[in-house]
Amino acid sequence: MKKFTKITSSIGPNNNGSKEMLAKMIAAGVNVCRLNFSHDTGETQGQKIDFIREVSAETKTPIAVLVDLQGPKHRIGKFETEDKFPIVPGQKFVFDSDPTPGNSSRVQLPDMDVIHSLKVGDRILLNDGKIEMKVEQVNADSIETIVVRGTQIWDRRGFNLPDTEVATSVLTAKDRADLEYALTKNPDYVAISFVQKPEDVVETREFITARTSHPVKIIAKIERPQAVEKIEEIVDVADGIMIARGDLAVEVPFEKVPAISRRIVRLCREHNKPVIMATQMLGSMVDSDFPTRAEISDIATAAYLHVDATMTSEETTMSANPAFVVETMAKILKNADQDSIENAQDWSDVEDLPINDWALSVTLMAELNRADAIVVFASNTNAATWISCRRPDVPVYAVAAQDVVANQLALSRGVYPVCDAAMFDARDVEAVAKHFGLDTGIIVVVDGEKISLRKLG
Repeated sequence: MKKFTKITSSIGPNNNGSKEMLAKMIAAGVNVCRLNFSHDTGETQGQKIDFIREVSAETKTPIAVLVDLQGPKHRIGKFETEDKFPIVPGQKFVFDSDPTPGNSSRVQLPDMDVIHSLKVGDRILLNDGKIEMKVEQVNADSIETIVVRGTQIWDRRGFNLPDTEVATSVLTAKDRADLEYALTKNPDYVAISFVQKPEDVVETREFITARTSHPVKIIAKIERPQAVEKIEEIVDVADGIMIARGDLAVEVPFEKVPAISRRIVRLCREHNKPVIMATQMLGSMVDSDFPTRAEISDIATAAYLHVDATMTSEETTMSANPAFVVETMAKILKNADQDSIENAQDWSDVEDLPINDWALSVTLMAELNRADAIVVFASNTNAATWISCRRPDVPVYAVAAQDVVANQLALSRGVYPVCDAAMFDARDVEAVAKHFGLDTGIIVVVDGEKISLRKLG
């Protein structure tokens, strides 16, 4: 059995951006290639997309391209020297609009939108939460704070605002330029960072549809408490969700992240949207040949939760052997996916599905008839995605006539897509089965609104 849970891997600036390494990573189990526009942009990323498409065509393996935009990632300004400046809890510290290099008592905060959005009592967290400051006074062009936690501060530290909804567009000027270029390469998915509300997704969709007719899908990254508060509305308007546990664990109490993650996975299944679990899943393998026991458990738990995909970040962008990292994750996922105890079907875990849910009917038909597979003739991603979200215990073979449909379905759990116009046009179930190595058995066939059973052999 192949793994049901998919792998999204970040493609970095080093050796894993080469065509040769991409081929090895895809052979090892990558289904979605994530291009992080926080780092490389423009033609550097464009070349990687070209390589991904070439390897996909040569190996006849549908691979989704996910463009991940930086979003409004806030950073403080520069300091007088490159040294770290000491700070102590209880001292005053000022953030202002003055570009003059900072010191141990003040520094520039370049984003006026942030200054205007902060209010007394709000927290400012810097350097992934290692420094905490609380706002004591808000002025026209500065913020006066008191240091709560931290001992040193230095250049260009990123900061998080867990208590503040920033009145700014989810698409910065950089994001708009990056997205303009990325859309010329016809990506399958675009991920938007630091989403706060459903309108952020709507704004991005309007930007995309005004510039291309290519059916790009939008992944909303959940990493702010404001997004958690409006998660149902965001899931409803997005095409998929990424649980970005890194920034999320800075902006909300870290002990709440597992429960929030489980809730999001449930909501995505109820709304028929794929969900990616991200951040530090194999972080130790940046420097080590072996994962920690905690990482192994984390990946397996994500599979037991029935996420669509787990993700690698610096594990594949910075390690010496990214293909081995992918192979390691694939082994863990495959074993978890085969765990009959953990994967016993329990329909009570998704309580809000409608009684007349046709995708649930397809899944139950496959289970009751002990089918070996479900075959979907996919003119778009809808049917296969809906069935995938019912988490059948048999593979879903999705036959598409368009590359974009097959590529986008590469993200969905348990869906094995193929782009073959001849098979699609002929509705050739036997050819589909043989393509996936199935010679005998019972198959549930889904063709538009028509559902039937076929017996092979």
